[in-house]
Amino acid sequence: MNGCVPNPEQAWTVGTAPGIFPSIGHGIALFRRPLEFLNSLPVRGDLVEIRLGPQRAWMVCHPELVHQMLRDTRTFDKGGPQYERLRALMGGGVVTCPHSEHRRQRRLLQPTFRPAAVAGHTDLMAEETASLFRDWRGGQRVDVSAAMLGLTTRLISRVLLSDALGPAAADEVRRCLAAIVRGLFVRTVVPVDVLFRLPTPANRRYRRAVERTHELVDAAIAERRRGAPRDDLLGLLLAAADQDGEQAPATDQEIHDQLVSLLLTGSESPSMCLASTFGLLARHPEVEHRLHAEVDSVLAGRLPEAGDLPRLVYTRAVLTETLRHSPPGWLFTRVTTRETQLAGRRLPRGTTVLYSPYLLHHDAASFPEPERFLPERWLEGEAAAGPHGALMPFSAGSRKCIGDLFSMAEMTVALATLAGRWRLRHPPGPVAPPRPGATLGPRSLTMICEPRADAPGGASPRAAAQAPSVPAVPAEAGDTRRDGDQDVHHA
Repeated sequence: MNGCVPNPEQAWTVGTAPGIFPSIGHGIALFRRPLEFLNSLPVRGDLVEIRLGPQRAWMVCHPELVHQMLRDTRTFDKGGPQYERLRALMGGGVVTCPHSEHRRQRRLLQPTFRPAAVAGHTDLMAEETASLFRDWRGGQRVDVSAAMLGLTTRLISRVLLSDALGPAAADEVRRCLAAIVRGLFVRTVVPVDVLFRLPTPANRRYRRAVERTHELVDAAIAERRRGAPRDDLLGLLLAAADQDGEQAPATDQEIHDQLVSLLLTGSESPSMCLASTFGLLARHPEVEHRLHAEVDSVLAGRLPEAGDLPRLVYTRAVLTETLRHSPPGWLFTRVTTRETQLAGRRLPRGTTVLYSPYLLHHDAASFPEPERFLPERWLEGEAAAGPHGALMPFSAGSRKCIGDLFSMAEMTVALATLAGRWRLRHPPGPVAPPRPGATLGPRSLTMICEPRADAPGGASPRAAAQAPSVPAVPAEAGDTRRDGDQDVHHA
């Protein structure tokens, strides 16, 4: 997905984004209208100067330059406001660790995310998805955002921790993640620490969510140390030794940081993609119809198995197009570890550099009609990733997401399982566009579930009962996944 052929003769352009405000720079624009602001930058140059608070930063707008940066992880290391905030949350795990630590950590975790290991989780993915809609009734309104986050949280927690995180704890983690993800975004684009030290309800909610997530993970580690070994990532970490061969066990802090990192990233991003997918399918019935036809043909009414994944070609194309159209990971930062050049511009040591998959995926030079939802882009015969490797929903280079195969498998299984029995419809009225937070996607997507009477074997008896429409599933107290509720006072 991320191949890129460098063009040494490219003449790069460098510019500056307009509309800098004193003290807060472009934070207001990134905060109030982030996607519009990003889409306005390529006309300013291939590398565009912006301001994050009083700090100068650079947005990379051309995919070739992004690949050049991501290939040189020694010079462009993970850092900047985004990773400063993430490290306070995740510690030094694989997502946030510096270049010097990454190779060792990735090797330690890799067995869990190899293709054979991912295939071994297919039945779990299908069973968890089927349990998700077991109690749905026709005409019921469902909070799809919460349902997808609940599903992905259960899946990743079982892969990481087996049953050490019970249903009640997994649900509490889901609620904590909702508060954390929203608070992270505003702390990145408005990096003014004093605002987040104020005792506002939202700041207290964020801090408590972070503390509680750490407490739950620590409790799971302590319980496992007292119990029998298990064949999961926690078991792998507990048995891990230092690379020097001295067989020193990993510390609780090292284990804790890896679990928190993978729990957060492995639940939030795929849930956002799935919620976006169902929202887009409801607005594109021709795509939904073709998806249903493939699912019915391949699965014939049963749950998907590992061998079915290569045959669900259009299903995967739907997800790939969602990742292009609405990439959950939409904005990332790096920091230079030494003086260097990019696009011919000298960048001093410590310079913050940003890139945006959303910006790259919505550039008409790479993807014609970028606002169209068109899964056919990804079928055989189409360019795999657009010119210059512009598709990069999981990043690229040596620090590409370690869980990309797992995420694509779980999303494919979840989409095929649910689409084999149900279709989801938007209620009457306008559909609010998603607002970005730390991830991009619908944060409170309520839809009406309808059983598919045309599915192989027909709808289940429970679904076929077509219960009257019920009110939308109410948000839990303190739920923070609300569209349009993103200002500093709610951070």
